[in-house]
Amino acid sequence: MPNVDPRVRRPVLVNTTGVASAMSELRQKAGSTAEMWRLLTERFVVDLDAVATLLPSEEPETQWLPARA
Repeated sequence: MPNVDPRVRRPVLVNTTGVASAMSELRQKAGSTAEMWRLLTERFVVDLDAVATLLPSEEPETQWLPARA
């Protein structure tokens, strides 16, 4: 969120209903979960727990080390 101007007032979303409504509006613009997080935090002051409840978690892909001979 380094590009967000702290002097500009943003709407506050503190429950899952408000976050879900904002997510439905932004869904067309966000191509990924990371993009959705970015859009939400740039445009709103959000309860991060509410966002985490609604967005599916993405586990990083396991990268296995090559087997030793």
